[in-house]
Amino acid sequence: MRLSLIVTVPLLLLQACTTTPPADRPIADAAAIHQADGTTNPAARGVWQSSANGWLLDVGAEGITRWQDTPVGCYRAGPGSDAAVMGSIEYRFFTSLGRDRAIFQYLPGDTPTRFVRLSSLPSECGSSDLSGEEAVFDTFAAIMARHYGFFDERAVEWQARVGAVRPTIHDGMGEAALFDAMGALVEGLSDSHTKLIATVEGERRRAQGGLGTTLPMVREGQGEGAWVRGLVEQLLEGVLDPGARLLANDRMVAGTLQDGRVGYLQIFTMGGFVEGPEAGSPAWAAAEIAAFDAAMDEVLGGFVGAEALILDLSNNRGGYDVIARRIAERLTDSAYLGYTVTHTGGGEAVPYLIEVAAGARFGGPVYLLTSDVTVSGGELATLALRQNGNVIHAGSTTRGSFSTPLAKPLPNGWYLELSNEAFRAPDGALYEGRGIAPQWPVEVFPENAPVAGHARAIEWLAAAATSQAD
Repeated sequence: MRLSLIVTVPLLLLQACTTTPPADRPIADAAAIHQADGTTNPAARGVWQSSANGWLLDVGAEGITRWQDTPVGCYRAGPGSDAAVMGSIEYRFFTSLGRDRAIFQYLPGDTPTRFVRLSSLPSECGSSDLSGEEAVFDTFAAIMARHYGFFDERAVEWQARVGAVRPTIHDGMGEAALFDAMGALVEGLSDSHTKLIATVEGERRRAQGGLGTTLPMVREGQGEGAWVRGLVEQLLEGVLDPGARLLANDRMVAGTLQDGRVGYLQIFTMGGFVEGPEAGSPAWAAAEIAAFDAAMDEVLGGFVGAEALILDLSNNRGGYDVIARRIAERLTDSAYLGYTVTHTGGGEAVPYLIEVAAGARFGGPVYLLTSDVTVSGGELATLALRQNGNVIHAGSTTRGSFSTPLAKPLPNGWYLELSNEAFRAPDGALYEGRGIAPQWPVEVFPENAPVAGHARAIEWLAAAATSQAD
């Protein structure tokens, strides 16, 4: 049984591609920025500014230079050694909206980030040395103040917290003390999509809060790898009917309960179904979608005759948003609005439809299981599925970290990600910071039995499903 991939999936890579294309359709006239001869598309060349994201792009004949435009100063920042994969992916597609406006995208159909053309790179870019401790701290604090979207939802008085720490910051204090100060501010947000990553005195460090209660508990106890292996082995060897299996590069577990009366599908991540294509490339996106579709056709095609389906997202760590929506599209017979998205830069809300999948679908009652481990793309799927009247949501409240992280390298090479997108239900409800509470509360990973408790929750749901059917 090959289970290692379940717990070693590169989640930052998956978050790098949490794209949100309306109905997953590309902008028709998007053109590649990089041409076959290694040069850039002449139409894309020039200096472009996104105030919403604090980015300046200087597109030359041979490539793109990204600058960080902040209230403290403008500095050139590549991914650096501390950047996660999502901070290393660069724009690949360009759509002109006229002489002075354009959309840049990572993938065709990806989030349409709007830029305006500038006549030249602003003179302040590169004019200041921002590498000292005070400048790094001030840049970090200003970026958060301008772009972070959920201080109110998380009851954080950012300026007050920064003001309390700022007198302790001085040049020459050292990397470790600076990281401790900045890291405490990040962790105080309790937002697992906002993090600070750095190499400090040769040691890789990470500041991140908001991981819920289950993950810290199992990491301090039996260890996350042993826990996940125990959960899967329990399903395959005792909970599910004979014939249950792992599939989709070990990112799914499928089977039945109650002698085939109830279908069961657990999805661990919204991606990672294939290996090989370059991360974030069109080939990667196409391969992930194709692998997901093939797996869903196989799984749902095997549930013919099942009276209900348990969709288990209780251990889903997120990933590619397209996959989150495609899950919901397999469980509906009519299109509906799943959610809308806005960000701290303003602009109109972008609607995202859940359409009817062309492949195999399940039309019976769906029992959705979540926990505080359910995060990011797992929460987007939950949000979309909650708009489907055929779905009953059970388990415990999701983690409450929806936003695609905005990557912001800092002047000293450290790496910051922050939440700046608001995903709202069709009625306008925002669940960032509080998570989506289930309609049927049930403990999934109790502290005294984080493996056996999951089995009990599944068996309880299966009994409830067959009781409803009877």
